[in-house]
Amino acid sequence: MTINEAQETVDKWIKTTGIRYFNELTNTAILMEEVGEVARIMARKYGEQSFKKSDEDVNLADEMADVMFVLICLANQTGINLTDALEKNLQKKTIRDADRHKNNEKLR
Repeated sequence: MTINEAQETVDKWIKTTGIRYFNELTNTAILMEEVGEVARIMARKYGEQSFKKSDEDVNLADEMADVMFVLICLANQTGINLTDALEKNLQKKTIRDADRHKNNEKLR
């Protein structure tokens, strides 16, 4: 699935199963909540925190998909084409960071 197809698929799902989009502020709060769930898993799986009994059935891929879903909702609501945005962002980073990481002693 391309990013454009994902935006179209989410839009169709929202307009049928979801009825309508939550407003942008609500979706921003939901996005922060979902990112927090990813952070919780990362801190426990790859960091120094231990899992609680209630965390045993967590699914990192599913939580990352939740983040993508809500981000796509926000993009759709605000008229942002994520393919174009990502391409422009990668161009910006490529120009800005052309030598930055090569010259970073910490990355060697």
